[in-house]
Formats: sequence, C-alpha cells, structure tokens
Amino acid sequence: MDVLLNLLDPKWWLSMLGAFATIGVIAMIFAETGLLVGFFLPGDSLLVCAGIFCTASAAQAFGIPPLNLTALLIGTPLAAICGAQLGHYLGAKVGRKLFERPDSRFFKQEHVRKAEYYFNKFGPAKAVIIARFMPIVRTFMNPVAGVLEMDARKFFVWNVAGGILWVESMVLLGYFLGSKVENIDRFVLPGAIVIIVLSVLPIVREVLKERRAARVAAPRGRHARQRIQ
Repeated sequence: MDVLLNLLDPKWWLSMLGAFATIGVIAMIFAETGLLVGFFLPGDSLLVCAGIFCTASAAQAFGIPPLNLTALLIGTPLAAICGAQLGHYLGAKVGRKLFERPDSRFFKQEHVRKAEYYFNKFGPAKAVIIARFMPIVRTFMNPVAGVLEMDARKFFVWNVAGGILWVESMVLLGYFLGSKVENIDRFVLPGAIVIIVLSVLPIVREVLKERRAARVAAPRGRHARQRIQ
C-alpha cells in the first residue's frame, strides 16, 4: 500500500529526483508517452505538482530547490511530443506484434483495447488529443495510432497540438495554485488523487457502459439461439 501511495504521490517522485527534479520530470513525461512501461507514471499530477514547486515558497516548504518554470514549459511539451512520436513510429514499424504478448505486471491487453476503442470512437485527430488527458490511454494511444496506420504527418500535427495543450495547461495550473494558495504543499497528495480520479472517470464510465450493454445483449443472444433451435 505504501509503495502504491508513493507511486501516486508526485512529491515522492520530486523528493527522489532532488536537485535533478526539472530534468527528471521531463524524462518521466517522455517515458510515459513514449515507452509502454511508463503507463504507471502520474503524468497529470506530476505536471501540476512540478508547476506548484516552481514557486519558491512551496519548494522551500518541501525542502527542495524550486523547479525551473521556463525549462518545464519548453522541455515537457518537447518530451511529450517526442515520446508520442516514438510510440507512433514503433506501432507503424512493428505492427500488431508490438502487443502480442501475455498480460503481465507491466502490460495488459485491456490497455491496448481501450486505446483502440477511443481511436475508433472519436476518430484519429480527436483521439490523439483527448488521450493526452487520460492516464494509461495516453501511453498506448500513440503505438495504436501507428498500428492502425494513422498518417504520420497528420499524427504529428495533432500530437503537437495535444502535447502542448496537455502539458502547458497542467504546469501553468500548478504554478497558479502555488502562487495563490498558502501552504499548498500540504494539499499535493490529496490533489493528486483527485486529479487521477477525475482523469480515469471517462474510462470507468465507458467500462461500465460496455458491461451494461453486454448484460443486455446476453439474454437477447440466448433467446435468439432458443428460437433457432
């Protein structure tokens, strides 16, 4: 339980990174968007927290050097864009073989199916942008877009738009909160949990909708088979 809380707590990540926190945040955003094993990283809350600790008062209260806001505003969108481009490239080059492996602690076939579902539901352009704000889905959407042969130039355009919108909004939100809210460092972990919950709500809603549809379809299927017999 403690390990799970640490993984969800962006303050823990920043304390582990120490003086290299700014570079570490940029690297983690690249890993979450470009490497399939990075899906567990707390991208949204990490970006908000990084923005908070760009303010001297919040960083001092936590006992770390302030993060560099300019470096974050430049480096994190570049990392998000480059990571997504890598994911799309791998999906386009390797194809379905990229996902042909059994479920494990770091990989679930369900993650791929969910990303593909949103890709088909919203269409390529909207899916690439919307996925940025959805944990796990944003990691798998990029290679899925490559596997499904989304045009590379079209993917690049929407990848840039989505990457900038996602990263800059999260960092600037954190910086605003750090500048305006006293003792903001006390609310980082509860705030991170709230952000994560809000981010996964669309996924949970779709899963519940699918399960209800499956329960409704099952009796119809049985009745159809009985009529045939």
